[in-house]
This record gives sequence, C-alpha cells and structure tokens, in this order.
Amino acid sequence: MEMDEDVLADVVKRLRRVQGQVGGLVQMIESGRDCKDVITQLAAASRALDRAGFKLIASGLEKCVSDDSEQAVADRAQLEKLFLALA
Repeated sequence: MEMDEDVLADVVKRLRRVQGQVGGLVQMIESGRDCKDVITQLAAASRALDRAGFKLIASGLEKCVSDDSEQAVADRAQLEKLFLALA
C-alpha cells in the first residue's frame, strides 16, 4: 500500500518534533526536574507519536475504502490490526 507524499511529509515533520521532545525529556531527567513536569512532557510526546501513527493509518484507510479489490480487503485487515496496536 502506497502512502500520499504529503501525508508522509507531515508525519516526518511530527516525528522530528517528537524527537526533539524526547531529547528534552532526557535533559529534564538528567537535570533532576520535577516528576510532574517530566510526566507532562512524556504524555505530550506519547500523544504526538499516536497522532503520527493515526495519520498514517487514516491515509491508508482512505485509499482502501475507495477500492473493493481483493488486495484492498487484505489491506483493510492489516490496517485494522495496526490501528488496534496503537489503541
């Protein structure tokens, strides 16, 4: 299953942002920041990763629902498994 290049570019942009957040989290922990602050940032990074994953899955679903071929049915099953892995 192919992904739209605009979707992939957006996901990469989101992942680079998460990469920065994770680096910030490491620095926060190493500098002894308050646990509440660390958990807040960790939750934000986790949500950002989830959003990137859901964006990929939504793009795949969009392509699958417009196609009733045998391959599209298999792709839908695979996307359902991926969706549940993120849920």
